[in-house]
Amino acid sequence: MSMLIVAAGIGYALGNVNFSFLVVKICKGIDIREYGSGNAGATNVNRILGPWAALTALAGDVLKGIVAVIIGRLLAGETGAIFAAIAVVAGHNWPFILGFKGGKGVATSLGVLFSLDYRIGLILLAMGVLVIAVTRYVSLASMVAAAVYPFLVIGFGASMQMRVFSVVISLFAIYRHRGNLKRLIKGEESKLGQKVKFEKEESKYE
Repeated sequence: MSMLIVAAGIGYALGNVNFSFLVVKICKGIDIREYGSGNAGATNVNRILGPWAALTALAGDVLKGIVAVIIGRLLAGETGAIFAAIAVVAGHNWPFILGFKGGKGVATSLGVLFSLDYRIGLILLAMGVLVIAVTRYVSLASMVAAAVYPFLVIGFGASMQMRVFSVVISLFAIYRHRGNLKRLIKGEESKLGQKVKFEKEESKYE
C-alpha cells in the first residue's frame, strides 16, 4: 500500500507541471487561464500562440502521463500504474500549485492510455482526429473518446480494476467538459483554429 501511495503522489506531482500554462507564460508572459476559453490546455494555447506552441504544450502534457504510468508500474505493478494514472490526470485538472485550476486532462489522459494499452490509445486517437476533421470541435472529440473508452476496455477483455479505472478517467473528462457541452448545445462553442484577442474574458467561459 505504501508504494501505491508513493505512485499516486508522484503522479499528482507530475500532473501539477502544466505545460500549456508554462509555454504561454514563457512565450507571452500571461496566465493562459485568463484568456480565450480560460482553460490551461493545448487547444487554448493554439488560440493564443498558434499551432507550434500548442504542439509543444501537447507533447509535454502527453509525456507526463506516460512517465507517471511507467513510474507507477515500476513501483507497484499494474495497480501502481493505475493509481499513478488517475493521480496524474487529477494533478493536471486540479493542480495544487495553480490554485486547483488546471486543464481538462485530455492530453495527459492520452499519454496514460497509450502507456496502459497502446491499441486502445490508437483507436481513440484516430476517432478523435476524425471527429475534429469533420466538426472542428476539439471538445466534442474529447467527450466522444471519453464516452467510448470504457466500452473499448471491456471489449479488449481488461481486468476489473482497468474497467473501474476507465469509468473514473472518463467521468473526469466529461465533467471537465461540462461547460463545453452547454456551449455546443447552444451553438456557441469555439472551433479549432479560432484566435482570441489579448484581453481577459470573464463571462463566456467557465
